[in-house]
Amino acid sequence: MEEDDVSIREQNFHSQVREYIICFLLFAVLYIVSYCIITRYKRKSDDHEDEDAVVNRISLYLCTFTLAVSGGAVFLLPFSIISNEILLSFPKNYYIQWLNGSLIHGLWNLVSLFSNLCLFVLMPFAYFFLESEGFAGSKKGIRARILETFVMLFLLALLILGIVWVASALIDNDPASMESLYDLWEFYLPYLYSCISLMGGLLLLMCTPVGLSRMFSIMGQLLVKPTILEDLDEQIYCIHLQEEALQRRLNGTCSHAYTRGSFTHQLNKELDNIRNLKNKLERRKKASGWEKNLLYPIVMLILLAGTTISVLMVVFNILYLLVDETAMPKGSTDRGIGNTSLSTFGLAQAVLEIILMFYLMVSSVVGFYSLRVFQSLTPRNDDTTMTTIIGCCVSILVLSSALPVMSRTLGITRFDLLGDFGRFNWLGNFYIVLSYNMLFAVVTTLCLVRKFTSAVREELLKALGLDKLQLSNSPTDPESGKLSANGHQKTL
Repeated sequence: MEEDDVSIREQNFHSQVREYIICFLLFAVLYIVSYCIITRYKRKSDDHEDEDAVVNRISLYLCTFTLAVSGGAVFLLPFSIISNEILLSFPKNYYIQWLNGSLIHGLWNLVSLFSNLCLFVLMPFAYFFLESEGFAGSKKGIRARILETFVMLFLLALLILGIVWVASALIDNDPASMESLYDLWEFYLPYLYSCISLMGGLLLLMCTPVGLSRMFSIMGQLLVKPTILEDLDEQIYCIHLQEEALQRRLNGTCSHAYTRGSFTHQLNKELDNIRNLKNKLERRKKASGWEKNLLYPIVMLILLAGTTISVLMVVFNILYLLVDETAMPKGSTDRGIGNTSLSTFGLAQAVLEIILMFYLMVSSVVGFYSLRVFQSLTPRNDDTTMTTIIGCCVSILVLSSALPVMSRTLGITRFDLLGDFGRFNWLGNFYIVLSYNMLFAVVTTLCLVRKFTSAVREELLKALGLDKLQLSNSPTDPESGKLSANGHQKTL
């Protein structure tokens, strides 16, 4: 009997060590990838080892940690879904025994814990530490900046705790809810994270439809469009003439000192735009036939199919919500990992759900940076400040943390939410969940209809010969590479 107890303890010990090693390796990979991404966009600074360099380095490490946690939140749900299907397909395979429910639950809890840590501690610390200078009258240095940062964090924590406490007391006015507010670890922090998740879900609801429609324009700029009823040689010749004319005007302007200034800067900007347009037209001319006539339509059809399938799944989920209570995110029970498949068509549907989740995440990021409110956070290669990087990391963390909740709420997957992700109060409200699904379906459909009807309208105007009348009023057109009627350049 003692030998059996020892063997069980040894098995538990080895299982925990194995889980810790797997979690560490996964996070190490995410950390290295995140560090490479941030250093690519971070503004290059001097090599002097001064105080600001140390502060920037510490903030860089904290941002890298936050971006790695965001990547873990994005890959968490797809990893759980594919692990469940693998365990169902190979239940007694020796080489996949490490892929068990304990590991999946541990990953969910770790990602939830680190998300709270980054959102409420590390990122505010990085921002205040970057902006701190030390209190007036104190000796300057790293210690003074750290002291000021902790004081600011303490005041911010009091402010947030007070706001959430008052808001929760106004919403839930019963004595039990009032007493539970004093339970900081078991109730207060999950409630606060639930509010942040609701904000992330609303942000996803605002960014994802815009990103889904914006993806067509981005892929149209990256790929070579088919040349139908277009004479690229004529367009390149016109662009070349306009480039020579601008170059002559620029040379004449530089010869007169009194005309220098903003006018010369404007001419240089127009010349750069014309050269970029010329390079794009030459790339379209040199592209192979399969790239122009086959790759572009296939990619567009894939994007259209992914968007259509997402909208249809949301519509079916709305119908399920109206007829079945178990369709609610909190209506499902935890069935464990490897016990039963949550996909009707097995592994094929699981792969489709994973592809749709990644597609929605990419679209949400594209839509986030496409909104005018957040365009100032758009990173630039080797020219992004640490403050902007902190804002980007916080935004991506909020989006990625809300992705599993949004996928379950919209019915993209039936996988049960594990850990603290499934304890959000608003997931049990039928009207909130139903309104969320309906808004997503309606807004996405409207964005797509507007996108495609504008393209069809432009093609009809070109076929009828009325595009010149329209272009005479608007000399620039972001979706075309031709010259307008009044001779000004039109960007791609």
